[in-house]
Amino acid sequence: MKTMAVLICGGAGYIGSHINKLLAQKGYETIVFDNLVYGHREAVKWGRFVEGDLKNSDELDAVFEKFSVEAVLHFAAFAYVGESVVQPEKYYYNNVVNTLNLLHAMKEHGCDKIIFSSTCATYGVPEKLPITEDLPQKPINPYGATKLMVERIFKDYACAYGLKFAVLRYFNAAGADPKGELGESHNPETHLIPLVLEAAAGERADIKVFGTDYPTPDGSCIRDYIHVSDLATAHLLALEYLEKGGASDFFNLGNAQGTSVLEVIETAKKVTGKNFAVTFAPRRAGDPAVLIGSSEKAQKVLGWRPRYGDIETIVSHAWQWLKKREY
Repeated sequence: MKTMAVLICGGAGYIGSHINKLLAQKGYETIVFDNLVYGHREAVKWGRFVEGDLKNSDELDAVFEKFSVEAVLHFAAFAYVGESVVQPEKYYYNNVVNTLNLLHAMKEHGCDKIIFSSTCATYGVPEKLPITEDLPQKPINPYGATKLMVERIFKDYACAYGLKFAVLRYFNAAGADPKGELGESHNPETHLIPLVLEAAAGERADIKVFGTDYPTPDGSCIRDYIHVSDLATAHLLALEYLEKGGASDFFNLGNAQGTSVLEVIETAKKVTGKNFAVTFAPRRAGDPAVLIGSSEKAQKVLGWRPRYGDIETIVSHAWQWLKKREY
């Protein structure tokens, strides 16, 4: 049986590296294409690595020609919401223009399958909860707008050129590889769970809670955390779905349950056995009180089921990684 060659754009990053591990274990030939602006060379422990940038068409052409790529997984996006507001040009060039470069290379080299890393930020402030795929998409920042624009481009390319796609809209990716081989390492770090655990490890003076007056049981924001290994499984299933001729579609990926900021902090104290300072600050603009997603469609169509749904497991795996962090 012929091994499928899969190009993982942004595969040296947090989520992409976990997908690379799983696909390699499943027998795919993986080629990680990453400019290492935010990714880590040390995270590419499987498959082949090509340092390159989606803005450079010649580098893309070389990869497609050398490896006979049959499918693409696309994670190469900038994803800092606040930065996207003050530097929208950076986000539109990288997230939209560079994706067009990738799609052009795919079209030129006869590669018609792509799995795209999208986001619940395309919904903006949702009209109802849990968030389902049919709700209006009204992003409230340039980051979410770039992801939504790419989703629309995919639909046009599907109609015009026969592109086959699966768009996966994540909620809050969290946790680390259960075996401790990979984990979350951003600079700057903006995600709650690693920030809390860095406070527990004494690497930060405190953890800041933005807003304690939301209409939630404890007054802090509620988010839907999904284990990064469960995200990896969803990408594998989406790839198999397209391989089998599944129709292009959009899927939310979440646990369909929420955990508040203060609950995450208490869980971290329990898991680590550490106490640390918690500072309360005013709300941040644009933070919805509650974001919870429905993954019923992904479960029904892709057969996906989260394995690591409880917040204590997610925090435990993240803590295990932080204690031995390799990059």
